[in-house]
Formats: sequence, C-alpha cells, structure tokens
Amino acid sequence: MHIQQYDAQRHVLTLVVDNEAGTLARIAGMFTARGYNIDSLTVADISEDHATSRITIVTNGPPNVIDQIIAQCERLVPVHKVTDLSEAGPHVERELALVKVSGKGDNRIEALRLADVYRARVIDATTSSFIFELTGAPDKIDSFIAMMREVGLVEVARTGVAGLMRGKEAS
Repeated sequence: MHIQQYDAQRHVLTLVVDNEAGTLARIAGMFTARGYNIDSLTVADISEDHATSRITIVTNGPPNVIDQIIAQCERLVPVHKVTDLSEAGPHVERELALVKVSGKGDNRIEALRLADVYRARVIDATTSSFIFELTGAPDKIDSFIAMMREVGLVEVARTGVAGLMRGKEAS
C-alpha cells in the first residue's frame, strides 16, 4: 500500500479577531501547544472603533495540518473569520524590511547599486553605513538580504507579511 506524502507548504492565514487583551496570546498559545510553527506574524487594528484587528500568520505544513490550524483558530472565541489566502485565490503579499549595511569604497558603491536595482530607499546614511527601506514580496526581500550579505550586511528588521485578497470582496 502506498501512502502519498505531502511536502509542507507555505500558507498565509488572515484572522479577523476582537481587538482585546489576550487575543494574540491565545492564538499564539494554540500554535505552541500543538507544535505548529509561525514563520511570520503581524497584527493591526482594522476598524474605526478599534473593536477588531487583522492578524496575518505565515505558517507551513501539509494540507491536513493547515486544515487543523484553521479549524482550531475558528473555534477560539475572539476569532470572527479565518481565511487561507494561499488557497482562497489571487492575493497580494507585501513586507517591509529595514536593512543596515556597512562598508567603504567598492562595497559602498555596490550596496547603492544593488539598492537601486531592488528599489530600496536610503533612509539613513553615515560615512560607513546605510539603512535601506525595502518593500515587496517576501522572496524579493530575501533576495536583497542575500545580496547585501556579500557587501556588508549588519542587521535586518522585518515587519512580517501583510496580505489581502485581490478584487472587491473582503477576505
């Protein structure tokens, strides 16, 4: 008998939740208690009256594990809606990164050249370093960081993924 194996796949989940103390801890605790990993997590207030927030979680696993994660999130009381953007259809993902690069001479020139190619903005500069701001899809940011490692990467801060479904409907 052959059992089909599924590789872990990356999924972007959005949760609309009550904006109250402890909500994020309950969701993160559910992931921890069941041994699920969170690759990226962002949270923001999304309503005018500050009553609801959107949590975006990037995780990975085979389909049955993702289904379990979604089902368990839906059972939590402060959760109103869970959407798997990866399965729901066309969507947009973006992330912001601040990337500090140190260097002089040719490395400094190369860092600026690469930043131009990736459309990263210089938001701080000294005679020996830059801080670049870059927005884009996570793979673009990963690629930029890999290039900067070769010319003097010092430090990186990333916001995590934010995502929305394409089209006129709310996700």
